[in-house]
Amino acid sequence: MSNKILDTLNYYNTKSDLFVSTTKDLTFTDIQDGFLKFLEPESLILDFGCGSGRDSKYFLQKGYRVEAIDGSEEMVRIATEVAGIPVKHMLFQELDEVNKYDGIFACASILHVKKEELPDILLRMKKAVKEQGILYVSFKYGDFEGYRNGRYFTDMTEDAFRELLEKVSGLSIIEERITFDARPGREAEKWLNVILRKELY
Repeated sequence: MSNKILDTLNYYNTKSDLFVSTTKDLTFTDIQDGFLKFLEPESLILDFGCGSGRDSKYFLQKGYRVEAIDGSEEMVRIATEVAGIPVKHMLFQELDEVNKYDGIFACASILHVKKEELPDILLRMKKAVKEQGILYVSFKYGDFEGYRNGRYFTDMTEDAFRELLEKVSGLSIIEERITFDARPGREAEKWLNVILRKELY
């Protein structure tokens, strides 16, 4: 495991209370419902890097089936309590399911992966969803890559994401939009939100 991954996981393990306090109760229905509109009722969703468990809890309340993973032991513990389901301790690089999920929700999660490793992560996500399965990913908006406040980030613009997608065949963008951070005091921070569909072969 690289130092970049270890440093970021250590941040979430040691500052879990602070992170949860600023994210767990955010009103995030615009993004959540924007993802769900592409899924049938009772679809199986993987919350990929679930953090506090906020999104898993919401999807469950809406009647969807949910599995959740996170790389931080502390976030796994908290998310298990918040969502009320067993959350698996797993790194993104360990995803090896095939044609299992109807959708994968990666909210502010795979942005912690080095840019050069993102094609492999997207490929794993693509393999894990069924044909015409849906992926949601979000990144801080910009061209920065490196450490920010103790965590490793890869930011993205629309053009940068399209360049990334050229390295992963079989995924098409069906929705893309810029939003502003929902956390109080950080409303000026921009996010790139992308919904992708696994193409039919």
